[in-house]
Amino acid sequence: MVDRATLEAWDDAHVWHPFTPHAVYRDEQPLLVEAGEGHDLIDVDGNRYLDGVASIWCNTFGHRKKAIDDAIKAQLDRIAHATLLGHVTVPAVELAKRLADLAPEPLTKVFYSDNGSTAVEIALKMAYQYWQQVDGGAHAKRKRFLAFDAAYNGDTIGAVSVGGIDLFHRIFDPMLFDVLRAPSPYGQAEEALTALAELFDRYEGEIAAMVIEPGFQGAGGILPLPEGFLADAVAIARANGALVVFDEVAVGMGRSGALFCCEREGVTPDFLCIAKGLTAGYLPLAATLATQKVFDAFVAPPGEAKTFFHGHTYTGNALGCAAALATLDVFEREGVLDAMPAKVEYFSSSLGRLAGHPCVKDVRSYGLAGGLELAKPDGSAFDPNARTGIRVCLRARERGVFLRPLSDVLVVMPPLTVSHEEIDRIVDAIAHGLEILEDER
Repeated sequence: MVDRATLEAWDDAHVWHPFTPHAVYRDEQPLLVEAGEGHDLIDVDGNRYLDGVASIWCNTFGHRKKAIDDAIKAQLDRIAHATLLGHVTVPAVELAKRLADLAPEPLTKVFYSDNGSTAVEIALKMAYQYWQQVDGGAHAKRKRFLAFDAAYNGDTIGAVSVGGIDLFHRIFDPMLFDVLRAPSPYGQAEEALTALAELFDRYEGEIAAMVIEPGFQGAGGILPLPEGFLADAVAIARANGALVVFDEVAVGMGRSGALFCCEREGVTPDFLCIAKGLTAGYLPLAATLATQKVFDAFVAPPGEAKTFFHGHTYTGNALGCAAALATLDVFEREGVLDAMPAKVEYFSSSLGRLAGHPCVKDVRSYGLAGGLELAKPDGSAFDPNARTGIRVCLRARERGVFLRPLSDVLVVMPPLTVSHEEIDRIVDAIAHGLEILEDER
């Protein structure tokens, strides 16, 4: 077996890590994970760490879940992958039927891809093409998209275009298409709705779709949407005739407390994008759910070229679909969603215990997702070079809990099957981590 020092040397020499400033990477003591069990990550030295961010928001039931392991192994004995271009595999059909049955009407069509970014990219392209083709092209001037500040919808060019996080996206501005943008609704629902309505009025009949993260804006800092905002925003979009895209990549698959966040909010979009927890964090698989109305605009004789010319080599991968089917089985068989209301309430109240710390500016949560925004006691931001969020998380790791922040927002997004005792462990570890700020007050 290769020793730790050699692996770390190879890592430094060859691995380019996502969202990672390599100038400080090795100094920030990255984990070298060798295994996982239950809700724990296990490093090469055998140390265990409670996975407090569910391996970046996707590990639904913990690691090495037997039912999902077995489903993937059984599928591997049949076939690992076959194309969906003009053909289909059994698990891809079964999963599409299952998702269509579970999703709110009229979301009945399922287009597969590999990740959250591609799921959103597909919805954008479908919405754009829809208006070029429906009613003989009578609505072809609908070419604009409307999105929100602090939005994050992925890292492909279309998804970045509708994203609204300057730190991530400003460098790519010359590559992006122009997007109409309303303010983030967090803490300013009325202002955001007013701006949204004004944009729809100003560009009446020109907006193809509104793109929104229901529940909370994830990478923006776990910013919950104010109660009722989603329904009001969708009503404004519908009044203008625009389509609606829900990016549920982070909040979907149980994170909100319902299987789909739109169920909890009582609002149905024209496109629903899911990924991450779709396979319980096992394999890259995403789905863009759409309505029959949208699909019908793409059905025509081949010579009319109304086909949706988009696809991925591993679209509808059989192993991924098998993992997703097993994931849905676990939800049903183990009553995961039935346990969520009490767990969400305990989670929210437990995070609230940290609100009194002088360097915790804000504590927010939605479903089983939480964010603690750090700031100096006077409310001003820490110097980004101080890496305050990372340093707090590193100290929390001393208590056996792994966390990864969004800048100086501590993100807590554990597996859905986390226990009350494990929630206490996470909160206690954060409290321990915050102790490093005592000398900086």
